[in-house]
Amino acid sequence: MLIDKYVPSFQFRERHTLEISAQASDVLRAAINYQPDNDPIIQAAIAIREFPNKFINRIKGNSLPTKRPFSLKNFTLLDYLEDSEAVFGLTGRFWQADYGQVSLQNSEDFLNFNAHGAARLALNFSVECLANSRTRLATETRVCCLDAEAKRKFTPYWYLIRPISGLIRQKMLATIRRTATVS
Repeated sequence: MLIDKYVPSFQFRERHTLEISAQASDVLRAAINYQPDNDPIIQAAIAIREFPNKFINRIKGNSLPTKRPFSLKNFTLLDYLEDSEAVFGLTGRFWQADYGQVSLQNSEDFLNFNAHGAARLALNFSVECLANSRTRLATETRVCCLDAEAKRKFTPYWYLIRPISGLIRQKMLATIRRTATVS
């Protein structure tokens, strides 16, 4: 799997799957083009997650939003195998109020990222052809903390966000299923 190239070892992992009555190419295309913009549960989860940063900005007197809300658009497409898998990456200190994200231009930036006290996160979508024109869609998230400090800071954050993250992944898969079966 492509995700193994980008995060072969990790301390944290989450995986979800769903079977879909559609061709693998349609399913993977729907996954790559997924946009959570219209999902009220995902929007609420992101708003709650971003509240501390907005609160801090308000205290500092900065009433203008500093950046757009977090979404899949924050990720960098690292690699893609048509009809098989797509891998997205994110780097930084995700537990910080502002996500602590470090911008990436490409997969090489991701692989070379090695900042003290930070982590690498890979998110993939993979498809597997099943019988009767069905496809198994899986999404996996892997987090590799680059040192002990990052692991110490990321661990409580992971256990706090993991239930909501799991719900978001399940909603993503359901939306992708609807999109892929309409195409």
